[in-house]
Amino acid sequence: MSEQNEKGPEQDLVDRLVAAYDTMLGRINETLERIEQKGLPSLRGSIDHARERAVELGELTREEADRIAGYVQRDMEDAAHFLADTGEEIRDWLKFDLRLVESRLLDVFARVADQTSLQLRELAEQARRSELYHTGEVTGPGTLVCTQCAKELHFHKPGHIPPCPACHGTEYRRPTQPAEQSGD
Repeated sequence: MSEQNEKGPEQDLVDRLVAAYDTMLGRINETLERIEQKGLPSLRGSIDHARERAVELGELTREEADRIAGYVQRDMEDAAHFLADTGEEIRDWLKFDLRLVESRLLDVFARVADQTSLQLRELAEQARRSELYHTGEVTGPGTLVCTQCAKELHFHKPGHIPPCPACHGTEYRRPTQPAEQSGD
């Protein structure tokens, strides 16, 4: 995108938040690995741990860590909602060729989705309440569809959600119907 060529303080913040999303997701995976032997941890507890660690290490302010934790939780809940309602797999939720997704990131997403399978009903209910994505937020990999014009945005790694390039809309949702899937 051309905005990345004109880096300013705002773009630096966006880049930092996108990187923080990826780091926080990695910490959630590490937490799940460490406590897997003791039983399934709650997704919320893992996210809380990753958020606190980012603040402790001075990587993010409390407000930034809260924002990123919210974005990660939203994406995990959205994936869980999709898996619970459709019985499909992570690749179907992402809506594009898995070869394009960084393998480490895909492993983390798949692991978190597997580890939270017992919590899917609770997560699905929460996801129904928070299924909109907004310009300015950070999202994980997958496809978002503009609620105004149905233009698809494809994220192959965590990224900042821009205004719709077609209509400048600011709200998106994940496609859930087979008819909405693109041929990517």
